[in-house]
Amino acid sequence: MWCQSETGDLRNKQDLEDLFSQTDFDAVIHFAGLKAVGESVANPRRYFDNNLIGTINLYEIMAKYNCKKMVFSSSATVYGQPEKIPCVEDFQLMAMNPYGRTKLFLEEIARDIQKAEPEWRIILLRYFNPVGAHESGRIGEDPKGIPNNLMPYIQQVAVGRLPELNVYGHDYPTRDGSAIRDYIHVMDLADGHIAALRKLFTTEDIGCTAYNLGTGCGTSVLEMVAAFEKASGKKIPIKLCPRRPGDATEVFASTEKAENELGWKAKYGVEEMCRDQWNWASNNPWGYQPEP
Repeated sequence: MWCQSETGDLRNKQDLEDLFSQTDFDAVIHFAGLKAVGESVANPRRYFDNNLIGTINLYEIMAKYNCKKMVFSSSATVYGQPEKIPCVEDFQLMAMNPYGRTKLFLEEIARDIQKAEPEWRIILLRYFNPVGAHESGRIGEDPKGIPNNLMPYIQQVAVGRLPELNVYGHDYPTRDGSAIRDYIHVMDLADGHIAALRKLFTTEDIGCTAYNLGTGCGTSVLEMVAAFEKASGKKIPIKLCPRRPGDATEVFASTEKAENELGWKAKYGVEEMCRDQWNWASNNPWGYQPEP
């Protein structure tokens, strides 16, 4: 059974009770969570309240209604600053910031629940850096306020909503001094969830298992800016800023486990990510808001 809930809050058990009492669910894909590294450093209690308490409530209601299959949105932040790259799923986990720690705590909670109640089947999807938009240009990312992530920040500069892009950290020990990340197209990410859901329904002994969702390639912040300039034909003014607390130098994924066990592999590269992001931005310069 597929369902998109109306407005509700995972921290409010009654909202969950109302939803689960009305519909029989076979599985849950759990996306809900706050996700900005810098904000989590400044306000960790908000992240613990929202991410941890909301998810614990969800587990309790799922168990009550005997829905024990979950695909959980984890994050590459659980690897912290890895000692070597690419990141492999069996690496030691060591998050560097409160946001990453909420994902790490929730992975541990998932493993404990599944160990205690073996009928649970849980897949932890460690997202790397989702970017891009639907190729139609009708669905895209429109964060409120100043974006915390690179690509929506670049797009808002490109359409004139912001004057320049702040590049946080230009003295990292990387090829151009900016941080390196593994960017993944949102449509590849969506396909990864479908593959994970299929795995839950076809593999009885899946237990609680983690998979990386990334391309396996690292792209620097300045390389992504150059790729977006090429896709959009726009010059992106940048301002070099100090590093942000909690940011790692270089992180990218090993994707072999997802390829071998989920039958999933990213299809899109940075060029397509920027192309689709610009298609969305140029068609919707003010996102989902009316032009002021």
